[in-house]
Amino acid sequence: MFSGIIEEFATVTKIAHDKDNIDFTLTCSFTQELKIDQSVAHNGVCLTVVRIEGNEYVVTAMKETLERSNLGLLNVGDKVNIERSMLMNGRLDGHIVQGHVDMTAKCIKKEDANGSTYFTFQYEYDKEMAARGYFCVDKGSVTINGVSLTVCNPTENTVTVAIIPYTLEHTNFCDINEGSVVNLEFDILGKYIARLNSLSTKN
Repeated sequence: MFSGIIEEFATVTKIAHDKDNIDFTLTCSFTQELKIDQSVAHNGVCLTVVRIEGNEYVVTAMKETLERSNLGLLNVGDKVNIERSMLMNGRLDGHIVQGHVDMTAKCIKKEDANGSTYFTFQYEYDKEMAARGYFCVDKGSVTINGVSLTVCNPTENTVTVAIIPYTLEHTNFCDINEGSVVNLEFDILGKYIARLNSLSTKN
């Protein structure tokens, strides 16, 4: 479980294909604090540390993860937002993030807001998935590349978020432009409410 508060970004140093899986080697400032089997969110995707080699660590993404996320688009040198799992005795500064990416979205607009930056992302609308809670609501929460953000002006298939300068500087939002592909995780609370509503409708 994560909060969507990014600790820093790691840098991809090596990419190795193993059948349908990809092993990513990365480096970050707290590599020496990591342990084998530890869960770390990478652009919002929960991955397990499988190997630690000096100042680098390795995680493996399986086929389904690669199909649902933007990890398969990574190249050596790319920045990846990372967050270690939450401590249960700490504050929940973001919102409840599972690290289970639902789909990708494409940046269709980037706009300066006199200090902050507005990003608008478009994703594929599916009526059946929307009925199961895969949608955004105004002033609700959404996770984009692992970052917990507040929704602005959602439509059926777009979501806009406002990024403050600190977040722009300390996450890979600094590299996001029109055409960039990001990971989306919709709010788990909305999914549960949608599920409960569907069950009550059937009874």
